Amino acid sequence: MFTRIKKDIQVVFERDPAAKSVLEVLLCYPGLHAIWLHRISHYLFKRGWVLIPRMICYFNRLLTGVDIHPGATIGEGLFIDHATGVVIGETCVIGNNVTLYQGVTLGGTGKEKGKRHPTIGNNVVVASGAKVLGSFTVGDNSKIGAGSVVLREVPPNSTVVGIPGKVVWHDGKKVGRDDIDSIDLEHGDLPDPVAEMLLCMQRNMKKMEARIKQLEMELSKNESQGV
Repeated sequence: MFTRIKKDIQVVFERDPAAKSVLEVLLCYPGLHAIWLHRISHYLFKRGWVLIPRMICYFNRLLTGVDIHPGATIGEGLFIDHATGVVIGETCVIGNNVTLYQGVTLGGTGKEKGKRHPTIGNNVVVASGAKVLGSFTVGDNSKIGAGSVVLREVPPNSTVVGIPGKVVWHDGKKVGRDDIDSIDLEHGDLPDPVAEMLLCMQRNMKKMEARIKQLEMELSKNESQGV
């Protein structure tokens, strides 16, 4: 138990440059408190308890602003930054070394029974305000851009942005980084599909303008020659 607590604290120092001391992390990081309370509720939930785990979950939400259902399965090395507004559903499965920022929802899309929440792979970063909804997998080493709404499966080593979320980068490595063995927290370094589309339209318009100008010159030349 103490080994795992030590690792949880180490994860905070690795991913949050604002962390200054162990005492500060122990007392002032609600994401860490939320994970610890969830472990207690999950332990009881897996052994057939229902009411007490749900009460712990409710207290957890009041204390930290994080709503994690006791049934959710969470791997090692989860870091919830700022914590406020994070929601994790009952059948959600989170792998190792995952980072969630404020306002993230890992939820379902309806009242269906069984597995209805996403499975998040290892080393995944889900940026602020992103919503991952449904029973599918987000592959290892992927990033979900801020404010994105993801409704379908994400391949490993991908970057997803937009509403609905679309894979905008997938080539076997993480965006803008050569070191694929570390967790890429640069969720601000994402392609902008709307800007790329506008640039493409602008380039096409310039080509059309150049072609029209060329045709006008040819037409004027033909008229001057009496053709």
